[in-house]
Amino acid sequence: LTLSVSGCGTGTHRVIAMDDLRSTTLNSTQTGARWVLAVFLMVAGLGHFVSREAFAAQVPPALPFPDFIVIASGVVEIGLAIALLGLARHRAAVGWIVALFFVLVFPGNLAQFFTRADAFGLDTDVARGVRLLFQPLLVVWALWCTGAWQTWRGSRAATPPHTPPS
Repeated sequence: LTLSVSGCGTGTHRVIAMDDLRSTTLNSTQTGARWVLAVFLMVAGLGHFVSREAFAAQVPPALPFPDFIVIASGVVEIGLAIALLGLARHRAAVGWIVALFFVLVFPGNLAQFFTRADAFGLDTDVARGVRLLFQPLLVVWALWCTGAWQTWRGSRAATPPHTPPS
């Protein structure tokens, strides 16, 4: 599909492929979403040092050294935020790592739900439950805004399927 654009009174005429517009819009949207995710991770990471008790509420009770876990995960979140913006050549790999981080912290969110720990204004089962629903969205967000999912799909399409020897 193409779009014809005429220059107002200049006599110029251009044809723009709609796919080009979509990719430009998608890329700028992904870039903006990546920046938002980086800011979110940076703020959350710094929050680990400011509100350690609130973050400790998410550490599953069976894990030792909750204070260390809170500090370490804060350092990781800050590092991931920096990587999202600073490692452009490795953006897809960073996306997979950020998605993995969101998967790895999910048990903490479950622990907060099941122990009914109040933190971050999540003081009801409904609020804690709704939060659980957002964790998979964070995983998808990380994969989408870094192009990780598209890169993986593209590499699969470029690689011919393996045929076992007969």
